[in-house]
Amino acid sequence: MTTGTTPASTAANGRTTAPLRAPVLIPPRARRRPGLMVAGIVLAVVGALGAAWLVASASDRTAVVVLARDVPYGATLTEQDLTVGDVALDPTIESIPAEQLEGLVGQVAGATLVTGSVLAPAQVQPAGPPLAGEVLVPLPLDPARMPAGGLTAGDRLLVVDTPAAQAEPPKDTPVTLEASVARVGAPDLNGVVVVDLVAAAEDGPALAARAATGRFALVILPTGEER
Repeated sequence: MTTGTTPASTAANGRTTAPLRAPVLIPPRARRRPGLMVAGIVLAVVGALGAAWLVASASDRTAVVVLARDVPYGATLTEQDLTVGDVALDPTIESIPAEQLEGLVGQVAGATLVTGSVLAPAQVQPAGPPLAGEVLVPLPLDPARMPAGGLTAGDRLLVVDTPAAQAEPPKDTPVTLEASVARVGAPDLNGVVVVDLVAAAEDGPALAARAATGRFALVILPTGEER
């Protein structure tokens, strides 16, 4: 085994020189970095909390009926319209449990239903319009009366009474009748489109009279409100 020293030797002047020793190497001391240690602890705690949150969120999710595609107001629901989704819902949001999906097929959309939205019980009804207390009135619309953006099922309208042709505008507030679009037909050769409107039963005769005489104009009401 080789040691770290060299044997003593005699110099030319007769003196004995001390043995040579190898220098002792002191390993560098590792520098501690408290900041990195704290950061590591924080990351570990955050990771643990995140995992706990994910587990809790997964346990709170509920299987409910969700719209697989858009469904217009008044349309009959089919199997292709509905699907099931696991979602975390606020307790105030109404929903339909997934096991009730089959019973919804054949019912009618009571509002315009949007893809991906959670289906609420109030948005479906057993029969199509008109319901009790309602009437359905066909209203012919020539191209000049049809809104530029067209009409779709579920649109809410005001049918406004108008004076005869070439007459002065009325000085008093005109009579208005509120209705909802149930269906929109295809245009005929002259571009006339028949729109089925649902209105309150007491407004039916007045609405039919305006449809017959053509003395009416349409006002589109804001969307997003239930009938």
